[in-house]
Amino acid sequence: MALLKTFCLCGSLRTGTIVAGIAGIILAILGIVVIFTVPVEFKTIVLDWLPKLAVQIIMVINFAMTILISILLIIGTIKRNMYLMLPWVLLGIMLAIGLLVSVIYTAVDFFLKHDSLTGSLFLVIGLVAFVVYVYMWMVVYSYFAIIKEETDRGAYTKDPFRRAYN
Repeated sequence: MALLKTFCLCGSLRTGTIVAGIAGIILAILGIVVIFTVPVEFKTIVLDWLPKLAVQIIMVINFAMTILISILLIIGTIKRNMYLMLPWVLLGIMLAIGLLVSVIYTAVDFFLKHDSLTGSLFLVIGLVAFVVYVYMWMVVYSYFAIIKEETDRGAYTKDPFRRAYN
């Protein structure tokens, strides 16, 4: 896989990784607030028979885990520790796949209910969100790969001036 060199064509990968971590925390907190304040019925794709409260609890636990791994990502980025970044990298790609499946499933569900406008909007906005999420994952993965390469080299062969990667 081709690694990125910069974040948004002008920022460092380190900055982009920290932005991804902060965005993950903010979006998870907003998600928790929305779950308990907006009267929307959330359903799971597979276990659609679960009661509303159970689905809300599952989603809050997922958001809490997102906050935790985003904090680990930020700490790992600041300390240049690939092991603290690893949970975000691994779960991030799985969440991207889950996001894509969820967007397509929900859009198709709207289309089957003859709500073409909502289905189209959900599909377009969802695919844009998917592309942004995958880009942020690629930024984090690229920085993770740099840190991993440094770690694999060992203490005596690391570059003395690490600013080149920042």
